[in-house]
Formats: sequence, structure tokens, C-alpha cells
Amino acid sequence: MNKATLSTLLSRRRFALTVLAASSLHAAPAWAQAPAPAWPTQVVRLVVPFAPGGGNDLLARAIAPRLAEILGQSVVVDNRPGAGGNLGTDQVAKAAPDGHTILIASNQTTINPALGVKTPFNIEKDFAPVGLIASVPIVLVANNTQPFKNLNDFLKYAQANPGKLSYSSPGNGTPQHLAGEVFSRMTKSFMVHIPYRGTGPAVTDVVGGQVEVTFGTMASVLSFVETGRLMPLGIAGQQRSNLLPALPSFGEAGLKGYEAALWYCLLAPAQTPKPVVAKLNAALNQVLKQPQMLQQLTKLGFETETSTPEALKGLMDRDLTRWNRVVTEHKIKVEM
Repeated sequence: MNKATLSTLLSRRRFALTVLAASSLHAAPAWAQAPAPAWPTQVVRLVVPFAPGGGNDLLARAIAPRLAEILGQSVVVDNRPGAGGNLGTDQVAKAAPDGHTILIASNQTTINPALGVKTPFNIEKDFAPVGLIASVPIVLVANNTQPFKNLNDFLKYAQANPGKLSYSSPGNGTPQHLAGEVFSRMTKSFMVHIPYRGTGPAVTDVVGGQVEVTFGTMASVLSFVETGRLMPLGIAGQQRSNLLPALPSFGEAGLKGYEAALWYCLLAPAQTPKPVVAKLNAALNQVLKQPQMLQQLTKLGFETETSTPEALKGLMDRDLTRWNRVVTEHKIKVEM
């Protein structure tokens, strides 16, 4: 074979390899070539599954306008209360998985399975975690006319008068309700639970004296404490709060192991495209890192939290396990 023939063969081989490589690129999986879906293309509906005035609602109304600025579309807060938060939650579970209907949820969603609450949705299968928003401690507060004025006096009074005191909550099976149930069983005070339809009325009736105490979120009771309309007794946990640093924790009063707190997050319907979830997570985290947002949420009683969707999924899984243990240990049964 002369040099000319060899050169021709090599050129043809290089051409064939180039064609093969090009065809291989064109044969790449469709998902690798598909552009990220355009989102948002319309108004984003942020569903709050409780009445106005509660933690979910306060957070939703704080972040919605800032999310809208980043996303370039209106974000409308839509209150859908009922069935302990399950009505609005179910609406989002059944919404189109396109990122235009999202849910602001609390760890109520991880409590319901432990209580055996039958819901038309499955929190582990019907939602795509987006990201954490904030956490908030639960505070035991009382009407100002009560005979006790601090946590130790309250403990003595409650234990000496089992069944005499009543406490309010936003509804059966809520974290605030379970905070009271666990306290009642640990102290053998057996307080009477008075469920309401939402945080606002549950706190208002304590201010008015219809109910003696409530286990309220810091966000829902802080303004009443600061104006002297409610008497703070203790932080329902093992650590004090920076917002009320003089207020003792339940741990300091001898209730070792007692823990109650809420966290809030954004969820989307399952099957929402991952690029949409990622874009929403990035926008949410950007909002939560804004100095004005941090200042506003701190003033409202929240501690901002950010996460990836994967980290939120891990938190939800751990909470499902924890609440199942708590409910089983204390033999808590709730009528929904």
C-alpha cells in the first residue's frame, strides 16, 4: 500500500469516527436535551391551610411579596382552613404539579400519621419538599387573672388541681394540642383541652379569660405578652428563647425530655418538575437571607431556617418517627 492510499484510508476513518460521534450526541437521552420548563407562567397560589392570624398565615404574607419580586409573577395567599389543616393540604396534593399551587405547611403534617388521622393524601408520597422557612418555640401563656404568676407556681397549682384548668389550641391534633397533652401526662395535671378553629381565636379567648392558658407559638402570643395582655410562664422545651430571655424553659422546671416546637416549610405537589422545585427553593432561600426579612420574622417571633429540598425530606422523615414515638409513649388518642 503506497502512502497516498494509506492517507486516503486514514482520512476516511477519521470522517467516519466524526460522523459516529455526532450521531451519538444526537442519540443522547431526551431528558438530557430537554430545556427546563418555563416557570412561573401565571399567578402562583400559596395555600395556607388555616385561618388568618396563625403562624402559617403570618409567614405566608411575609414571604409572598418578596417571592413575587424574585419570580416575576404575583404570589397570592389563599387561606383554606378546615379539618385541622387537612382540607387545604389536600387541595394542594391534588393540584396540577406545575409549581403554580404550593403549600405552606407545618410539622402538623408529620404529626397526623402518628395520631392515626385518616387523610385523603399521603404526606410522604403526594408532596415534593421545597424548603424550610422558619421554626418557632411554643410558649405557655396565661390569662392575667390567674392565681399563679410564674412557671413553678403554675406547676404546683396544676398538679394540686387536676382537671380544673383548661387550655386552648388551634384544633385537635395540632402541635399546640400535643404540647398540652404531653404536659398534662408528664405532670399528671390532666388539663381540659378546648380546641378552636385556628390560632387567632384560641389565643383571643385566653386574653378574654374564657380559657386559662394556651400553648401558643411565639409568633402568635409575643405581641400580647409585650403589651401585657398575656402572662408568659415558660418556654415549652429545654432551651430559653432569645426573644424572651428571662422566661425559664420547661427543662429548668424539672420537665426533662419535654420538647415542643413548630417548623414551617414549603411543599409542592408530587411530580412537580425538579427544575421548578430547585428554582422555587433558590427563590425562597434568597428571600429568607434578606436583612429586612430576617428582621421582620424575628420581630414576629420566628427563627428563619433554610434548607435544600433533600434536607427538608430528611427532617420530615425524622419527625414522622419522633411523633410516632411520643404518641405511643404517652398513649395519646385524639378525636378528629
